[in-house]
Amino acid sequence: MSDATTSAVTTGRDAGAPPPRVLSIAGTDPTGGAGIQADLKSIAANGGYGMAVVTALVAQNTQGVRSIHVPPTAFLVEQLDAVSDDVEIDAVKIGMLFDEHIVAAVSAWLAAVRPPLVVLDPVMIAASGDSLVSGEAVAAIRALLAEVDLVTPNVPELAALVEAPPASGWDELLEQARRLATDHGVLVVAKGGHLEGPAARDALVAPDGEIVEFTSDRVDTRNSHGTGCSLSSAIATLRVRTGSWPAAVGEAKRWLTAALRDSDSLAVGRGSGPVSHFVGLWDAAGSLGPLGAHVDRVIPGSSAEPASSDGDRNTPGAAEVERAWWASIEPIRTATDELAFVRYLGDGTLDREAFVRYLAQDALYLREYARALAAASLLAPTPEEQAFWAASANGAIAAETELHAGRVGHESLFSAEPFDTTSAYVDHLLAFAARGDYLGLVAAILPCFWMYDDIGRRLAARRRPDHPFGDWLATYDDPAFAASTRSAIEIVTRHAAAVDGEERERMRRAFEVSARHELRFFAAPLQVPSD
Repeated sequence: MSDATTSAVTTGRDAGAPPPRVLSIAGTDPTGGAGIQADLKSIAANGGYGMAVVTALVAQNTQGVRSIHVPPTAFLVEQLDAVSDDVEIDAVKIGMLFDEHIVAAVSAWLAAVRPPLVVLDPVMIAASGDSLVSGEAVAAIRALLAEVDLVTPNVPELAALVEAPPASGWDELLEQARRLATDHGVLVVAKGGHLEGPAARDALVAPDGEIVEFTSDRVDTRNSHGTGCSLSSAIATLRVRTGSWPAAVGEAKRWLTAALRDSDSLAVGRGSGPVSHFVGLWDAAGSLGPLGAHVDRVIPGSSAEPASSDGDRNTPGAAEVERAWWASIEPIRTATDELAFVRYLGDGTLDREAFVRYLAQDALYLREYARALAAASLLAPTPEEQAFWAASANGAIAAETELHAGRVGHESLFSAEPFDTTSAYVDHLLAFAARGDYLGLVAAILPCFWMYDDIGRRLAARRRPDHPFGDWLATYDDPAFAASTRSAIEIVTRHAAAVDGEERERMRRAFEVSARHELRFFAAPLQVPSD
């Protein structure tokens, strides 16, 4: 419902801030599925700029580790100093630390540099079962926990850190994670991937005993090479972007689940292959065809309008979808324009209490709408779409909360209860988010941009010096929101043009239902009397 949707990428970053600059300190994997190679892919896939300092050169592939070469510790220190002397580091992800000398060098560097965030993936045992550290390194890594914020051990690594047999069940795993978190004052991501069961369960365990659980369907694939590296790097990047550990873990888990689902498509190696870090992005790139060839279908998130393919002359382009969808809700748009609330707001005769009720409901809506936008960002198939929806989420929850509260005060604004119309609209959006249905979700989100911009421009034109709501109407006249609306329209209609007719109609219905919710939302403030 609001128009300030173009500020920072998420609530954890200031407007105009660069992408998270994340340093990986880890070993290598020449097949690209684990270690530093996986870290850099994961950081990039989650919106960060990756850097790398090598701790060990590992001769390995998807079937196992063959040998490990450790460069001199002095050279490791030179690498670390070279980065930190020049680059502002937002987060550090630590992976393979082969021996106690390397652990000591990294610990000393952390103490001197004090990076804002440190995530430790205590790489000790590869997915193949091979040991990746010396015996003395385990105790040193345990001591290193004092220098980190969050640690992400798998089941055998957690057992090694708490000096216990590997957990055989979820409750035992949580108990070991609680012990590690409490003893070392560190957040622990307890990962249940090694446990049996249809669900993949993880938990964020805090030193005070608080637990946040994350559950998803278990992906049936042998390709889990580098999942620990990839998850920890994603968490480090997303923690910078979101400003929240639970949000970072939850979003990283959802991204990794999608990457696991697509992993079989890579066909890398004959053993445990890597995950598909850039799931969705390569589908878009693949639609280009051979270099120099005619592009005959849309690249989701690109600026090119899709052309009808030779095989289906009835496939519409994005512009045609835009015109058809806008025309399909013309009766709803007309009814919205004719609402008493809209007319009275425009001419300045709206009752002040009705206006306050509207602001309160708008603020309540925006809290949940921001969740829907954040879910769209997580599910987005391209970095450009991911950034757009995330920026919109930040604007909805941060800027608009202050915009509303500045007019009626925080206490009265947030003491309100949601109207049934508000709850119904929110439930409609979040149902798509809960199912991981990106196309349905963005189609349902679109009217909040498109109709709001359309109505707002006409309302803004009715300002006059003595208008009692003139300052509010002025917010509608925002070129940045108009640009965001245009971007949202282009993203959604490109996707709609690229899918088959049945899926396109499903998206259109989601769009139309949201348009009806917009109508009811504007009608509600005059239908619900004040207490």
